[in-house]
Amino acid sequence: MPDHKQPYVDRPLGEYLEEAASGAPTPGGGSVGALSAALGTTMASMAANFTVGKKKYRDVEPEVKELLGKLGDARTRLLEATQRDTEAYAGVGAAYSLPKASDEEKAARKAAIQSALRNAMGPPHDALLAAVDALRATRRLLDIANRNLITDVGVAALLLEAGARSAWLNVAINLNGIDDEALVSNTRAACEAALEETARLARETAEGVDAALAKGAK
Repeated sequence: MPDHKQPYVDRPLGEYLEEAASGAPTPGGGSVGALSAALGTTMASMAANFTVGKKKYRDVEPEVKELLGKLGDARTRLLEATQRDTEAYAGVGAAYSLPKASDEEKAARKAAIQSALRNAMGPPHDALLAAVDALRATRRLLDIANRNLITDVGVAALLLEAGARSAWLNVAINLNGIDDEALVSNTRAACEAALEETARLARETAEGVDAALAKGAK
């Protein structure tokens, strides 16, 4: 039997996929979306690592190393969100399962649900911000990384955009149940701005990859 207390990152990938595909409530979309974005950072990092140490790219090596650090930081945040999302979702389920026979129980249950929804919003929100940070680095790599790794830069952008949009869906579903109008409005506005940047960065990267492929890698 799998150890559900063991972080997903420390368990076999096949086990994670089987659990995600099963009828169990976790891991769900928030966790899988964060993992998708984490995978995106690996392809951007690979392109950067194939640039470092190459004579042809010596002039940009310091910047590429800096981008590698940013991608590594984003990957750490995304892997943490992959795990935290499942834990937060469990808290939502527990809150909705609280008794509601009396007025006191109803009030306590309502407060617990509000707290759980705010907590559950956190991991996908963090994943969205991490994905955008990684996309910024990926977009820059389009211009300066080893041209023979251009398709990996493209794969990175696709996965990061998917991860960012997946994260937003999981923020949005929790926002729908939160009563704090100011929090909902501010969070929604911030996420929409992040998604606009996500779309721009992903589009620019995809267009650059397509143009490079049309010309041929050199």
